[in-house]
Amino acid sequence: MATAGDWIDRLPDVALERSSTVERVADMLRGHIIDGALAPGTRLSEERISRKFRVSRNTLREAFRLLGHERLLVHEFNRGVSVAKPDADDVADLFRFRRALELAALRGAADAPPGAVAAVQEAVSSGEAARERGDWWGIGTANMHFHRAVGALLGSPRADETMRQLLAELRLVFHVMAAPRDFHAPYLDRNREISGLLAAGRHGAAADALAVYFDDAERQLLDAFTALGTG
Repeated sequence: MATAGDWIDRLPDVALERSSTVERVADMLRGHIIDGALAPGTRLSEERISRKFRVSRNTLREAFRLLGHERLLVHEFNRGVSVAKPDADDVADLFRFRRALELAALRGAADAPPGAVAAVQEAVSSGEAARERGDWWGIGTANMHFHRAVGALLGSPRADETMRQLLAELRLVFHVMAAPRDFHAPYLDRNREISGLLAAGRHGAAADALAVYFDDAERQLLDAFTALGTG
């Protein structure tokens, strides 16, 4: 598990404009969650992060509150702020919502904006490149990009924003898997299958394949939580 110091040191040195400071800080932290750099339970240092981003602690606290509303961070009295720890109920709810959004996006992909289908294919290729490198967490990140690209088929800024929040929560869930290679790698070929069906205009078949994919992934994750005694 990465320590707070490890991931903070990897953050870019940036000076943020006041008009968008809170949103940009929240977006960068959310992005680190999606990329897997922040594991559930990681404690966040106000002092170090505010110094790294060159923002006030009050600004950082506003960003923390924003991510708290998204269920990505939690504040514990006398213990500070840490990354949330999803449970089995969160898994079930996340997949319930994913089915509603992503399956609809595939079924309606005939009306997708220009470049949206190509973005799905690019995410698949990125995952396959990570597999060639043996970068199993990189595969997980590419998988996040794949599903984000699927959601983007809707052509809705609101759906895009919702997907980014949802995928950040989902990445926290993935930390329950003790062997990321065994979990993520088999889904690469299924991503390629779905991408191929989408490119061929077989939108219903792509949605049906993703529905089975969701059933299998949800079952694996719930089994993992049960094995930990948190299901």
